Amino acid sequence: MSLQAGPIVETREVELTTDRRRVLLGGGLVLGFAFAAVKAHARSTDQRVNNAGPQPVSNAEVNDVAGAGFVGFRPDAWIRISPDNKVTLIIPNVEMGQGVYTGETMLIAEELEVGLDQVSVVPAPPNEELYKQPLLQFQGTGGSTSIRGAWGPLRQAGAAARTLLIQAAAQGWGVDPAECRAERASVVHPPTGRSVSYGQVVNAASRLPKPAQVALKDPSQFKLLGKQLQRIDTPAKVNGTAIYGIDIIVPGMKFATVSACPVLGGRLASVDDSAARAVPGVLQVVRLDNAVAVVAEHFWAAKTGLDACKITWNPGPNAKLSSTALWADLDRASRAGPGAVAVQKGDVAGTFKNAKKQFEAVYRQPFLCHAPMEPQAAVVHVTGGGAQIWCGTQVPTRAQAAAAKVIGCAPDAVVLHNQLIGGAYGRKLETDYVEQACAIAKQCPWPVKMVWTREEDMQHDNYRPMYVDRMSAGLDADGRPVSWRHRITAASVTARYAPAGMRPNGVDPDAVEEAEDPVYGGFPNMLVDYVQWRPPPGVVVSWWRGVGPTHTIFCVESFVDELAHAAGKDPLAYRRDLLRNVPRARAVLDRAADVAGWGSALPARCGRGVIIQKSFGSYLAVVLEAGVSDEGDIALRRITAAVDCGLTVNPNLVKQQIEGGIIFGLTAALWQGITLENGRVQQANYNDYRMLRINETPPIQVIHMPTNNPPGGIGETGTTAAAPALTNAVFAATGVRIRELPIDHGLLKKGARAERAAVIAPVGVAAAAAAKAWLDRAAEDGR
Repeated sequence: MSLQAGPIVETREVELTTDRRRVLLGGGLVLGFAFAAVKAHARSTDQRVNNAGPQPVSNAEVNDVAGAGFVGFRPDAWIRISPDNKVTLIIPNVEMGQGVYTGETMLIAEELEVGLDQVSVVPAPPNEELYKQPLLQFQGTGGSTSIRGAWGPLRQAGAAARTLLIQAAAQGWGVDPAECRAERASVVHPPTGRSVSYGQVVNAASRLPKPAQVALKDPSQFKLLGKQLQRIDTPAKVNGTAIYGIDIIVPGMKFATVSACPVLGGRLASVDDSAARAVPGVLQVVRLDNAVAVVAEHFWAAKTGLDACKITWNPGPNAKLSSTALWADLDRASRAGPGAVAVQKGDVAGTFKNAKKQFEAVYRQPFLCHAPMEPQAAVVHVTGGGAQIWCGTQVPTRAQAAAAKVIGCAPDAVVLHNQLIGGAYGRKLETDYVEQACAIAKQCPWPVKMVWTREEDMQHDNYRPMYVDRMSAGLDADGRPVSWRHRITAASVTARYAPAGMRPNGVDPDAVEEAEDPVYGGFPNMLVDYVQWRPPPGVVVSWWRGVGPTHTIFCVESFVDELAHAAGKDPLAYRRDLLRNVPRARAVLDRAADVAGWGSALPARCGRGVIIQKSFGSYLAVVLEAGVSDEGDIALRRITAAVDCGLTVNPNLVKQQIEGGIIFGLTAALWQGITLENGRVQQANYNDYRMLRINETPPIQVIHMPTNNPPGGIGETGTTAAAPALTNAVFAATGVRIRELPIDHGLLKKGARAERAAVIAPVGVAAAAAAKAWLDRAAEDGR
C-alpha cells in the first residue's frame, strides 16, 4: 500500500520547539523473518503519524532487487525500476535512527522525479566498489558524513536516470526530448498530452548510453529537498513492524548468550558446564578464548544455563587495573613532551610570557560507553562453504570480511543481510560481536542467534577514550588571546581502526579536530599538539557519537568562557568579538542569543551558558538555561539552538538530530563515565549508567537557518555542543567552573568547598547590562 504525498511545507527559517515531557511513547515488538524494504511516503508536518506503515519484504526479495539478477532498468548502483513501474532505491548508508533512509531517498527522488509514496527502499549489500562512502573512503556510516557524501552522487544518479527515461520515451514518440518532462514516475509530452510510465520504457532506457554529464536542479526548483516531510520509517517504528537485527527469526534457529571474562583482556581458564547441561532447553556449551556461550532452544534457557556454569577465568595482567591508575598514567603522559604537532604558528612562548594576563586550565573527560537501546546481536548460519549473517552493522563490507576470516572462507561466500539498527552511536563500526557470533555458530549445526545481555554490552564495549587537555592562553590589554596553547592526550582510535589515517608525524586527526582549526579561525600565536597514550592491552577505545569534536569542543568552549570572565567580558560579547571574521558563526550565535533572551534577569542560582561551534561542516550555537538547587541538583530549564547546516534535505531531520544529539550529550555530561576496579567495568546497566529522563528534559527550540553553502553534517552536531553549554550555564548559576566530566554534583552544593574546581565570580550586573544593550542595538540594526 502506498500513500499520496501530502502538501509540502515551504521553509527558510523554521523555529521548532519540542517538550519531550508531552510526548507519549508507544509501540510494540514484532518478530519476523527479516528487515525489509520500507514503502516510502510523505505527509505534511501537521500529520503526526501516517495511516499506513511501510510494506515489509523478505531479505530474499531485497537480494533480488540489489543483486545481478534484477530484470528492469538499473542505470547505476542505487536505482531499480521494473516493468511494472515499481521504483526501488538502494540506500548506501545504514539507518540507525538518524533518518538517512528518508534523507537519501529524497536526494534521489528529487532528481528522478518520483514521489516518496512511489518508492521502496532497501539497504545496500556489502560492496566496497559500489557503495564506498566518498568522505570515509570505505563502505560505512559514521562521522556525520552520509548526506555530505551523498549530496552530489545520489542527485546525479537520479538526474541521469531521469534523462535516460525521457530520452527513451521521446524516441518512442519520435519527438524531441526537450519537449518532454518527467513527473511522478512518468514521462509527459505536453504538446500532445501523451504520457507513459517509467516502467513502460525501462527496456528502451536500458539500451541507451549513460550521459556523461547531467544538469542538476537549482535549489529554487526543488519539490522535495528543503521541505518538512515525515520520515519514511516512522510508521513501522510506531506500529511495531520495524525489524531490527535483534528481532530476526530464521527457520531452525537456536539462541545463544555469552559471558566474556569480566576482567578486560582476560581469558577463559576452564568451565564446569554440568549444571548448565541439565537446564531444560540447553543444547550446547561453547568455549571461546575469552568467553563461554550457551546455546539453547530459547533465550531464557540459554541465560539460565550460562548462569549455572562454573567458570574459572585467567584475569591476566589487568587483574589489579583501576581508573585511578589509568588517570595517573594519562596525566604523566600529558606532562611528557613534546607532543606531535598538529598546528604551530607564531611565538607562543614569548607572547604568553609578555601577555597582560595569563590563564591555564586542565580538562578531563572519562571513558564512555555507547549504551544503545539494542544490545549486540547477530544471527549466523554457517553452511558448507560459507555463511549467512543477519545483523545491523555500520560497516557491511568490513563485517563480511571479519566474518569470513573467523569462518575460514572467502568474503564473497558470506551473505550479509543488513538490518535496521536500534541505536549505535559508533558501536557498530566495530565487528567484534559479528566475529563472536560466527565463532559460536561455527561450532553448531543450526542457525544461531547470539544476543548479549545489557550487562555484557556495557561491560565489554569498546569505549570512547579518556582525555586530558592542557590549555593556556595569554591575553592582551583588550582581553583577546595573543597566545594559545592546547595539548591533547588520549589513546588513538584512528591508530587502531584506520592506521593509514594517522598523520606521518603521529597526530591523530580525529583527536585534534576542531582544536587545530577552532570556529574562531585560529589565533596569531598558536600551538596544538597531541600525545598518544597507550592503554593496557585489552582496554580498547572506539569512536562515540560526535567523535573527536565531542571532546575538543568541550575544552575549547569551556576555555573561551573562562577567558571571557578572566578578561571581565560578557561571554556572548567576547565570542562575538572573536568571530568578527566568521559571519556564519556570528549569525547563528546572534540568533540563538536573541531568542534565548541573553542578558535578561534570572532567579537566584540559575544561569545561561552559551557555546558556538563549527563541526562536521555545520555551524551551531546553543544557549542553555539551567538552575542548580542548594543540594547540587541541576534542573535543565530551556535550550535554544540555532543551526546553519547549509543546503538542507529535510528540516524535520535537522530538528530531530539537534534535539536528540543535545539530549545524548547532556546525559553523558550529567552522569556518565566508565570506571574500572580490579580490571572490571563497574557500570552494568541503566541504573548505574544513567540516562536523561523525559521529565528531566526541557523545552528545546531549534532555529533552522539554511544557507546555500554545501550541506553540513547534523547527526552528531548537537552532541558536541551539549556539555560545554551545560557547564558554562552551571558556572553562571553557581560560580563553580566544571573542568572534569561527568559533573560532580557535590561541588555544586551551596556553600561546598570546590576542591577540584576553579571558582570565579559569575557574570556581573554590568556585563549583563552590556549584553542587553548589544542585543537592543542588534535588533535595531536588523541583525
